[in-house]
Amino acid sequence: MLNAGIIGVGRYVPEKVVKNTDLEKIMDTSDEWIRTRTGIEERRIAGDDMDTSDMAFEAAKNAIEHAGISPKEIDLILVATVTPDQPFPTVACMLQDRLGATNAAAMDISAACAGFMYGLATAQQFIVSGTYRYVLVVGVEKLSKITDWSDRNTAVLFGDGAGAAVVGPVSEGRGILAFDLGADGSGGKYLYQDRYIHMNGREVFKFAVRQMGESCIRVIEKAGLSKEDVDFLIPHQANIRIMESARQRLELPVEKMSKTVHKYGNTSAASIPISLVEELEAGKIKDDQVIVMVGFGGGLTWGAVLLRWGR
Repeated sequence: MLNAGIIGVGRYVPEKVVKNTDLEKIMDTSDEWIRTRTGIEERRIAGDDMDTSDMAFEAAKNAIEHAGISPKEIDLILVATVTPDQPFPTVACMLQDRLGATNAAAMDISAACAGFMYGLATAQQFIVSGTYRYVLVVGVEKLSKITDWSDRNTAVLFGDGAGAAVVGPVSEGRGILAFDLGADGSGGKYLYQDRYIHMNGREVFKFAVRQMGESCIRVIEKAGLSKEDVDFLIPHQANIRIMESARQRLELPVEKMSKTVHKYGNTSAASIPISLVEELEAGKIKDDQVIVMVGFGGGLTWGAVLLRWGR
């Protein structure tokens, strides 16, 4: 059986930076309040001339180049997003055309902030079965277009951006070793969208703290490993207190957890791949290290992926 792993990555974040002090001018909030409760200092916001598919394209282009393959070699495109340009055609189909990935099937995945985990797990299944060789997985959101900028409980949290990974065959012992996906639809009322995002912060916080830690433990056990084997944790960048709870559950030192929430806020499905690229560029992730990625989101959904890094 083939081993499937990440062989190329890319990211894109808009140029416009919105700091907490900028939000102080338009709503009843403060930089201190936001920082102490969330860890967020600023976020990136896409302009009116840039939609979800535009950010996805930039991240995907970088990932394909990093993987050293041609767009025509991609067999499947999976785009995790809850903010598509429109209901259809999907962002994945738009991306297929724009990239020139003429041989690829394409579909979007809607699992909110856990979407990238669902995408990686799906990609692995197609590759280990021998059905496909290369799968492009993109996590992308333009949350600013569904954010109520008068609601201080949600407006301070979210940002825009995209991250992408090419999943393909890797050497024995490397790649995705286990995943843990789940959902609790009874909690859907705590985090949902009608026109804008609505969230019961207290209930989502309780769910996230419990589920992030439990999902990490389960995926480690599924891989036949222990907490001591984990070299690095990349949690969904939603709230520093939730992230810290997962790190403490794994008994990891602070420097072994990715933290980009202060720069980008919560970018939903994009947050984990954006963080992955940042940590690779910083030299914090090296071949043969064991990486745990874990996220939670609306649905309510959750997902964790454990992999041994390297091609």
